[in-house]
Amino acid sequence: MNRLDWNSLDGAGQRAALARPAQSRADSLRSGVEQIIARVRADGDDALRELSARFDRCTLEAIEVTEEEFRAAEATLAPALKAAIDEAAARIEAFHRAAAPMPVTLDTATGVRVERVLRPVGRVGLYVPAGSAPLPSTALMLGVPARIAGCREVVLCSPARADGGCDEAVLYAARSNGVHKVFKLGGAQAIAAMAYGTASVPKCDKLFGPGNAWVTEAKLQVSADPDGAAIDMPAGPSEVLVIADAAANPAFVAADLLSQAEHGPDSQVILLSPSATMLDAVEAEVLRQCAALPRAEIAEQALAQSRLIAVASLAQAVEVSNRYAPEHLILQVNEARELLDGIESAGSVFLGAWTPESVGDYCSGSNHVLPTYGYARSYSGVSVASYQKQITVQEVSPDGLRAIGPCTATLAAAEQLEAHRRAVTLRLAALEDAA
Repeated sequence: MNRLDWNSLDGAGQRAALARPAQSRADSLRSGVEQIIARVRADGDDALRELSARFDRCTLEAIEVTEEEFRAAEATLAPALKAAIDEAAARIEAFHRAAAPMPVTLDTATGVRVERVLRPVGRVGLYVPAGSAPLPSTALMLGVPARIAGCREVVLCSPARADGGCDEAVLYAARSNGVHKVFKLGGAQAIAAMAYGTASVPKCDKLFGPGNAWVTEAKLQVSADPDGAAIDMPAGPSEVLVIADAAANPAFVAADLLSQAEHGPDSQVILLSPSATMLDAVEAEVLRQCAALPRAEIAEQALAQSRLIAVASLAQAVEVSNRYAPEHLILQVNEARELLDGIESAGSVFLGAWTPESVGDYCSGSNHVLPTYGYARSYSGVSVASYQKQITVQEVSPDGLRAIGPCTATLAAAEQLEAHRRAVTLRLAALEDAA
């Protein structure tokens, strides 16, 4: 693992220490995604079948998952797994309902009422990866808030296996949590299908969900096209930053680092600690635990991009973390909550030794679809609000216009927008004439 001392680095060295793995927006990737999107727009379902055969090595007869497939998936799953999915969904729903935006009505002056009303995004498209591992938890994280928001139609795409079927747990999680249609599609072609529509896949207003570089690039491209679709957030490979003090348990810290490293070879894990002894112990523990992982080869590739960084204090660790803006931030320190007020940029924070990042991935109730690659500086994770439009409403009575009309007219005149001013003064004059 890469060992660094923060305070021995110059500015360039510090920037390099916090650099993510190269996010591939190379010309070849951009061009390849453009070609896929163009092909789907031109040839629709035929393109989807051909691209699925090429990239997912499967032959699709029906692109949409059938009722029979949903029933078979539910019958196939072990009762314990179905119970765990249902249990997780209940906690996710409880938290997301409590955190959902509320309508607002306020009289800002006598006779002046301003409101905020909430309306769901009409049709949303959810993307659930299934490359090296299927992710039914992502179906929960995307489907539950969409259901709470009341979206008219919820569409989900997830890559098919070589046998042409979708992961049974993904299907169960989707169907039991409000998803209306599931399509056996992955990659940039799935994003293109949901953004522009085909004979089988309906055009969606907004797209959600994580994915690989091709999916991310496709989301960015369709969101930049007025004929495409909005997206939840830019996202990249998964990442975690851990702040640990001398009292932390090295085995716990190592397990948290590896839980992200096993996601993929482009994942990144960082440990900040003022204790050299802790850095030594964690490095040894990571190597020991990694050797026993089924996905050790993937984790080892991610660890090549890892950082073990010595800092002068926990306060400096917080400063470095805010600069990095991690997707996941774990505070394995005594009195972890005391550091929370200083955290300015993070997708989700995990406090204390007994709060592994894994609980947030699955069933604590928070959402695991989070901004990565530094976007936590300006974006939030998926929530019910992500699936809603907030529309403001105002209603002004005659007395209300008398109260705020002069203010409006003065500001309009200052901006030299005479029609704006007259829209108010004409009404004020009419009220005066009628008095």
